Amino acid sequence: MQPNAASAVPVRVVGAVAIRDGRVLMARRPDGRHAGLWEFPGGKVEPGEDDATALQRELFEELAVRSVVGDLVATGSDDRVHLACYRVDLLADPVPLYHDRLAWVPIPDLGALPTPPADRAAVLALG
Repeated sequence: MQPNAASAVPVRVVGAVAIRDGRVLMARRPDGRHAGLWEFPGGKVEPGEDDATALQRELFEELAVRSVVGDLVATGSDDRVHLACYRVDLLADPVPLYHDRLAWVPIPDLGALPTPPADRAAVLALG
């Protein structure tokens, strides 16, 4: 007997809150679950990784950029994931290797973007 999705343990994921000149880096998902929605870039924490290591790896894989991970901004969840968003300093300009679009969004405009449910907590924390 397989557990249903609602009873499964949420996957731990991390997201980057990169801010430059009052704007936050957001990435649009190209396909799969939440396609077309804007999210804080990042991804799954692999076994044996801490959040900072996972976030640095994911940002390099998805955006070809090295980063320095700072303080926790917010956590959010939905039926499948538990997301921890951290303040991040990017050490170069990001390049979208996975997402179909990147945008530096003014902080007051974040609430108008369509985002996955787990990302809402960080959007609210920044607003």
